[in-house]
Amino acid sequence: MALLKGKGAMTGVNLIAKVYRNGVTNDGKTQYADVQLDARDPRGPEQTNLHLKSDRVPGEDGKVRYNNGAPYSTGQMEEIVKAAGPNTEPILNKDGNKVGTIYGFKGNVMPATRGTGLVVNTKSVEASEFKVDDKTLDNQFASMRAAREARAAAKESQAQAPSPEATQEQAAEVEVVEPAVG
Repeated sequence: MALLKGKGAMTGVNLIAKVYRNGVTNDGKTQYADVQLDARDPRGPEQTNLHLKSDRVPGEDGKVRYNNGAPYSTGQMEEIVKAAGPNTEPILNKDGNKVGTIYGFKGNVMPATRGTGLVVNTKSVEASEFKVDDKTLDNQFASMRAAREARAAAKESQAQAPSPEATQEQAAEVEVVEPAVG
């Protein structure tokens, strides 16, 4: 899940929403959307998970999967679609059929009142600073991978560097003066 900390970190965030056609509830009142922090937003590059919501779900086969969909009312989705305007890109399955749409927009986010993660305050949405295209999702995954690799490299270099306590102990051992015999 994306971590937005500090004053103003949750305002004016460039976002993308992955909305699948089959993500509508049976009564048609709710649409599930995978809303992510746009990797090109200044808050994006260090994020190892750009999703606003990300829950671990154990699968029947024993593998862990992640549920990134958050519920938005039909009215809220209409606000997101209106804010995105023409800034959309179709989501295609492996056969090339359209199964959903990516929307690029900007808005304020807040902690979810029900469930986990963050949700978009749809009263604050507007056009994004970035254009979505057929490479947007690939760029999202590449950004998360790069952030994970950078974090792993930082941990690795931290583990190899001697800790300050170890450095002081070595210095203390060196300063031991043998008494002079004589």
